[in-house]
Amino acid sequence: MLTFLSSIVLLIIGYLTYSKVVEKVFVIDDARKTPAYTQADGMDYVPMSWWKGWLIQLLNIAGLGPIFGAIAGALYGPVAFIWIVFGSIFAGAVHDYFSGMLSLKHGGAQFPKIVGEYLGDIARRFINVISVVLMVLVAAAFTAGPAQLISSITPLSFIVSLIIIFGYFVLAAILPINKIIGHLYPLFGVVLIVMAVGIGGALLFGPEKIPNLTLQNLHPGELPIWPLLMVTISCGAISGFHCTQSPIVSRTMKKESEGRKVFYGAMIAEGVIAMVWAAAGMTFFGGTAGLQSALAAGGPAGAVNEISSTLLGSFGGMLAILGVIILPITTGDTALRSARMIFTEATSKWLNPGKKWVILATTLLLGVPMFYLSTIDYSFLWRYVGGTNQLVAAVMLWTATSFLIREKRAHWIAGIPAMFMTAVVVTYWMYAPEGLHLDYAVSVGTGIVVSGAIGVFYLLKVIQAKQVPVIVSEQ
Repeated sequence: MLTFLSSIVLLIIGYLTYSKVVEKVFVIDDARKTPAYTQADGMDYVPMSWWKGWLIQLLNIAGLGPIFGAIAGALYGPVAFIWIVFGSIFAGAVHDYFSGMLSLKHGGAQFPKIVGEYLGDIARRFINVISVVLMVLVAAAFTAGPAQLISSITPLSFIVSLIIIFGYFVLAAILPINKIIGHLYPLFGVVLIVMAVGIGGALLFGPEKIPNLTLQNLHPGELPIWPLLMVTISCGAISGFHCTQSPIVSRTMKKESEGRKVFYGAMIAEGVIAMVWAAAGMTFFGGTAGLQSALAAGGPAGAVNEISSTLLGSFGGMLAILGVIILPITTGDTALRSARMIFTEATSKWLNPGKKWVILATTLLLGVPMFYLSTIDYSFLWRYVGGTNQLVAAVMLWTATSFLIREKRAHWIAGIPAMFMTAVVVTYWMYAPEGLHLDYAVSVGTGIVVSGAIGVFYLLKVIQAKQVPVIVSEQ
């Protein structure tokens, strides 16, 4: 179990050390009033305690992502542990911290507005569309599973279950954040954490041993690690969905120093959860072949139910049912809320985003395609979620890099992972069936060439910034 235990320790050390480096590079000032006070509206801008913000952020970015994604990623074997550790510390947590803190710096602004500030108006318009599409896809993909489970254990039909879930989505999206989300999410967070702690403990003290990373199992055979592992395990390493969620919490923070705990800390916690479920997937079914058979038979939900029920008994079975119903719903409701916030911010020239009728009309407008897509094939949706999600992550990292270049700070902490994720995204869309479906070697070569060209542009911008002083007023 050396690889697994070492990985958990490294994640904790990463939070205790590298998060302080990132915070120092950003430069915080607790004397500045946060948007929760300067723009208080009783709806989205509401001061909340940091631990509530942390739990909301964790559930916003997690849901079933670090469970389903990690179990699917376990098909690659112990190398998945390495991606979770280094992805979380140096890419995902940096991504989440800057997305939350840049939103805070710009008055609780949504992700597309931040992109426009640092990458230009064309990038803002592009990411406005991509972000809303991602929200719709994520909400739809994470809703079908709970509706199917509810219909299987109750007299309710699948459609009736969907209607009930989306009724909750609408309420959560239009009511003040401290009314539903602020009260329920701490309780839902307990379910997510207890599941991970219970499964982790059962693995550590059970008869089966978690496999270590060796030269023999470094490559899983027919599955190309690059870039598929980085897209399969996104929540738990780095996920673009997170930067659409961070502004929800940035609008509730009382002071800037809470950002390290809330944003960087929540990502590390998600990494630990992903580690536990990846280990469970590798161990419980006796190897990747057994896991593949289990996923083919019952999908990720079936694998979660089997692992939980066997390792934790009837209590585990109850937790699995609660988890598979509650956790994806906590992703869907905030996805709809984020989509509403992004859309109303983009149309604020014509519509007042604070008007109640605008909030309700926009929520319903975005809820309709989410509801429809929830009724179609889940695997079809998920294929598009993965690539779109990591595209958004790469854009966020480049946004953070541009901010740091402009401020003449250590831009490499965002620039290096931005380069890495650019290569991942380009290679994936070249290779994937839902993309251009090119030959693997051609796809990898294209990814290297494109990311290299962007790297040259990045270097030129760094040189230019050093030659021409840029003064940016504090906002």
